Amino acid sequence: MSRSVWKGPFVDSYVLKKAEKVRESGKNEVIKIWSRRSTILPQFVGLTFAVYNGQKHVPVQISEDMIGQKFGEYSPTRTYYGHAADKKSKRK
Repeated sequence: MSRSVWKGPFVDSYVLKKAEKVRESGKNEVIKIWSRRSTILPQFVGLTFAVYNGQKHVPVQISEDMIGQKFGEYSPTRTYYGHAADKKSKRK
């Protein structure tokens, strides 16, 4: 279920403050965040965020296509190594 329209998108306040600070400075710094639940806003386009996935910070370059989605969607928490090798198909 999605969030009510009248409430607006959810963004942690510290993420907004960090983004504003980087925009004002004009530097292209990587912004470390732990808030995977925050929504990506149009103000974030062009910035790089390092989103924490439980082990490390994954760098995410924000583009216009990402607006309205969550930061956590771009920082996977699980590593998929593929299915175990099928021994029957290798024998010939």
